Parts: sequence; structure tokens; C-alpha cells
Amino acid sequence: MHRTPATIAPPLARRGAGPGIALLAAAGLLAGCAGGAGGAADQGSAEAGAGFAFGAAQSEVDAALAELDPVTITYQPSATSAESILGPNGTDIAEAIETRSGGKITVDVVWGQAIASYAEIDDALADGRVDLAYTLPSYAPTEYPAFDAIGTAMSTLPSSPVSGDLTTNAAGVQAGWDTPEVLAEFADKDLVPLIPLLASGGYSTMCSEALTGRADWQGTQMRIGSAAAGEQVTELGASPVSLSFPETYEALQRGTVDCDLGQLAPNVEAGTFEVAPHIGYTTEAGFSRAAGAYVAGKTYSELPLAYQQVIFDSMATAFSTMTELVIGAKAVAVEQALTAGGSVRPFDADVQSAIAEHAGQLSTRTAEDARVPEVPARLDQAARAWAEQIEELGHTDGGEFTRMPEWYPEDASYDDLGAVLFEQTMLPHRPH
Repeated sequence: MHRTPATIAPPLARRGAGPGIALLAAAGLLAGCAGGAGGAADQGSAEAGAGFAFGAAQSEVDAALAELDPVTITYQPSATSAESILGPNGTDIAEAIETRSGGKITVDVVWGQAIASYAEIDDALADGRVDLAYTLPSYAPTEYPAFDAIGTAMSTLPSSPVSGDLTTNAAGVQAGWDTPEVLAEFADKDLVPLIPLLASGGYSTMCSEALTGRADWQGTQMRIGSAAAGEQVTELGASPVSLSFPETYEALQRGTVDCDLGQLAPNVEAGTFEVAPHIGYTTEAGFSRAAGAYVAGKTYSELPLAYQQVIFDSMATAFSTMTELVIGAKAVAVEQALTAGGSVRPFDADVQSAIAEHAGQLSTRTAEDARVPEVPARLDQAARAWAEQIEELGHTDGGEFTRMPEWYPEDASYDDLGAVLFEQTMLPHRPH
């Protein structure tokens, strides 16, 4: 089976118009407006007009929006373009919003952080230049310490190509909503979290030479994306290098760094496996994640209630699309690495034991420093519960990571999980 980024069918194309909406309606047996999202959105909703029940028929939504003036919102997703492997993170959500609103909301998708970089996006949301965005609070751990504590605690969860990533993402969403300190960090910046924390994809090493045994790590120049990851690779004997992702390909090509520690999806897009074709991965505990979030800004809080609800409800699509893309990209990454003459191997047992031991220590210390000592246990409990539900939904690993291109279906869909997650975890925070 030959896979390229283009052969992973965009989730929107697989689902048809209005992705996720039919599943949400089917899941809407609890129809009605539950508790508010809090923060700025909740403050503005009292005089924002009538809304509609969760899971309402499209005719009821149309009636609720009938007298409202059309609006245009600006959405900045994570992808560089609509054609990129992560492009559906922009197009799927935009179409979900436009379809559910009956065309009353137009979504202007701005690619490639053209309005504001990840370092500037909070300000752009707060001042109204951007209305909806995928952000990376992990890049600012001192401003988001509770958020960072959850991302760090994710390093303690078991890893696998499908069920492991789905479990970590679902548990992360729940832990984000269940940690008041995380929500307060957004509120302090006048931001409204729609998905307060999204784990995205697991972390692997991509190296110019195979990196599996403990001796291989000694002196290796490892590009990292967070302070926690830097501490983890230092513990293994590598030297962490803080480098922006766009500079990584050239640094690997020139030998300035030996490896990149990161997610596979953006590296598929960047062509990293041309210069670093050796993938190393964990099967138990792993690395701290630079988690993201879907966040709305100043203008979202000023929209009519029904418009806020349309946008919030699209987050089921945001979750399922993101997980489909980051997991599907793994199969592409494996094939690209092997085609380039590389290897795809788990780290040796002694390396994994060292990673697991240090991950537990780092997770506890980070949570205590952030004054959320309960976070590691909370995340672990959520992960155990979601692992059972994910297995019940039939989302299991079909084989080893190294053979993923052979067993992973190109039409894989996690809409069912997105709908269940929304109903169980996000619905209580729906604007009302």
C-alpha cells in the first residue's frame, strides 16, 4: 500500500456536509442548554438572545438564527495551507460552523499564522484581530503553569499508535475542563477556551542515525520544543537544542542537530524524513507534550448566544478531525522513513524504563510547582476510563507501529468518539 499525504482522505470529504452534526444530533438525548462555558462568553450571553437545544433539528437552529444579522469570523488554524496534511483542521471546522448556521456565519480561514504567531495569538484573540484559533499554551509554561502540568503529566500515559493517542487526547480534554486553574489561566487573558487542552499527536525521535539504545543518546544534539522535554532528553544523556520548527530541516541537513523530538504529522509536511529517516518511539510512558487548545476571543463573547453555540458545538468536529489527522500521519511517516532508507524502532527497554521513571518524577514536581498537585492522578483516572470507552467503540491498534501503513485504514473516522466526548465532557460548558 502506498501512502502519501494526499491519500489520507480529508475527514470532511469522508463525512459529507456538516461533519459531526448528525452524530451530535444522535447523541443529543440530553438535549437542552447545559452549564455555560464561563469567562467572557458567560458574561455576555444573558442579553445575547435565544439559543437552541443541543442536538436540535436543523430547522430549529435555522429558526433561532432567522432574525440574526450574518457575521464573518476569522479563524486561524494550525495548518500552513488548505492543501497541507493538517489542512482539514481549518476546512472541516469552517464547514461545520457554516453548515450548522445555515450560512449565517462565514468563516474566514487564515493559514500559516499569518495574523499572529503562536507567541502573539493570545493578544490577537483578546483584541479582536482573530476570533477563533488553535493555540499552543505549552509554549508559555510560566503563563500557563496548570496547563503545562497536564501536558507534562501526559508523559506518564501508555503509548500506542491508535488507542494510546485517542486515550491521551480524550483524557486531556477532560482534565482540562476539570481543572479550574486551567480555565482561570485563559480567563485572566480575556480568552474563552472551547477545547481547553488537546494533546494532539505523541512524540517520537526523528534522527539522521538510528537512536534506540542508551549509548546512542550520549552527546546527541536533540531539537526539543519545551523545557520539560529538554529535561527528559538531558536525563538520557542528550543535549537539548531549542530551535524553532521551520529551522529544523536545515539544521538536520547540515548536521547542526542530530534529531528532532516532536510529532510526526508536521514532519511529514516538512519533509523531515529526507534528512532524518530514523524514527524512535516509546510503547509505555513517553515524552511531555506541547499540547494545544481551541480558543475564542473578545468578539466571540459579543456574538448572539445561538452563534456562540454553533461555534462551540463545532468542537466535536475539531476533536475528531485533529485525531484523525495526527494518527493517520503516523502511517505516512512510517512509509516515508522506510522509503528514505531509515528505520522505525521502539527504544530499548532500559531507555524506556529511564523515560518512565523520570516522567513520573517530572510530572509530580511540575504539578506541585503549578499548585495543582492533583493533576497527575486526575489525568490517570480519566485515561483509564476513556481507554475502556475507546475499546468499546472498537478503536484498537491493528498491529505494530512499524507496520502501520499495512494495517491502518485510510478511511478511519473518530466522529463517534468526538460525539461521545462532547456529550460527556464538553456539553456542561456549552454557552447558555
